[in-house]
Amino acid sequence: MRASFLVFAAASLWCADVRRLTHSQYNNTVRDLLGDRTKPALHFPAEDFVDGFKGQRQAQTISPLLAEAYSGAAEKLARNAFRFGDRRELIPCRPSAATDASCAKDFVRRFGQRAFRRPLSQEEEAEFIALLLKEARRAGQFLAGAQIVVEAMLQSPNFLFRIDRSSGPFEIASRLSYALWDTMPDEELFRSATAGELRTPEEIETQARRMLQSAFAREALNEFISQWMRFDRLFSSVKDRRLYTDFVPSLAEAMAEETRRLAYHLVWNDRSFMEFFSADYTFANADLANLYEFSAPAQPFGLVKYPPDSERAGVLGHGLFLAQTGKPEESSPTERGLFIREHFLCQDVPPPPPGVNSTLPPFLIDSKPMTNRERMTTVHLANTSCAGCHHIIDPIGFGLERFDTVGRWHQKQQLTIFPTKDQRKTVKPQHHELELDTRASIVGMPNSGFSSARELGRILARDPGCQKCVVRQWFRFAFGRRETTNDRADLDRVFEDFRRSEFRFQEMVVSLMKSGTFRRVQ
Repeated sequence: MRASFLVFAAASLWCADVRRLTHSQYNNTVRDLLGDRTKPALHFPAEDFVDGFKGQRQAQTISPLLAEAYSGAAEKLARNAFRFGDRRELIPCRPSAATDASCAKDFVRRFGQRAFRRPLSQEEEAEFIALLLKEARRAGQFLAGAQIVVEAMLQSPNFLFRIDRSSGPFEIASRLSYALWDTMPDEELFRSATAGELRTPEEIETQARRMLQSAFAREALNEFISQWMRFDRLFSSVKDRRLYTDFVPSLAEAMAEETRRLAYHLVWNDRSFMEFFSADYTFANADLANLYEFSAPAQPFGLVKYPPDSERAGVLGHGLFLAQTGKPEESSPTERGLFIREHFLCQDVPPPPPGVNSTLPPFLIDSKPMTNRERMTTVHLANTSCAGCHHIIDPIGFGLERFDTVGRWHQKQQLTIFPTKDQRKTVKPQHHELELDTRASIVGMPNSGFSSARELGRILARDPGCQKCVVRQWFRFAFGRRETTNDRADLDRVFEDFRRSEFRFQEMVVSLMKSGTFRRVQ
């Protein structure tokens, strides 16, 4: 199929009940469909984040560049599938001849159901059988016909898109598998769908609990955490090498692993997920322990308690959060406050007005060094066009100012003013230590005063708004859209189940899978 035709076909299908496979879902699906682990989607055009996640429906058009990538990947995947014969056992029969029509039918029916995540219609089945036999006759090989069918199916919108136009068992099976596993249904889900099951909340719950025990569920959780916590921003962060020589790729990888391990610990050990914000322990290796200034655990990324006097707690004390919300030379109270508002409280903060100059004053004014708080108060809170938003953002970040832009704790703000290029021969860098005022609060939240990450973590962990936000964030990830007023009743019930379970993440997931919102056409 030509790439231009794919763009047209995809555009004609787009509507509220159609979702394109994300790049991670594409990689996982071809792995489980074909046994191919080459992860071709790593070379596709980058996906956009919308409402905090990839895969949101309003950002899922297929550009000509992506269509070409799909076409090239399909051709390569199909060729690799039969490069050394049918070693991956994709063909359920032994063809007696190149044009064995009975075997062609068996292959098209079985592979088609797995590729399209539903049984093929009679018309689809006939078309693919004819395509297989035509190519097999031309090449004199049955596998050549099977290869062209695989290539055609991998370019079909029925493979690339999840088409939810009913609430039948095959659609439910697909929703379950991509929500809980980030990949296609397995044989057990297909069996249940074929038997007409997956129609009641009880049947769905049985499958959901089974699926949560699979290693695939851990992969899906990793995908959720990496998007929600924006691992991509950490890996693209740039820090001033003159000041932060230890911020290297291996340290960034360790920061991501620390957050991943905390989430895994809470979810798979059935602990309260709200410890994600308040935990007085972490999972560190030697590099992180050195950065955090405590003894490394016996095993890399072993559980280690924070020292009693530590100001760290949960993800708020992790290098991941602190580094990705920092600038190259300095921390950013604004970015940290914004992240907490949007990602942990699910609040929408509008972008700056057009034409507003957001440049902060220099660190030195009339030779007087200024802290970030003093500089931001001068610009953000004194400017009427900025103050509305910064009044609810910056005060949160001020409470985290004892952590620098790579997550290292300091009692005072360390400020280094480097000479300009023309001054380097005669002027040395100026070093200043500035007293910090970390008194902070979450504007609009009663009794929310704090002055450290540990205190803030405890506030968030017990706040119903933050607890509900966890539910909403997973909803957006799993459903590929923001919640609407029509979802409110179900989300309220899911939150009550989450609360009654003492915030067990798996119970929240199962509750949402059983909901009417999940079972209806999405």
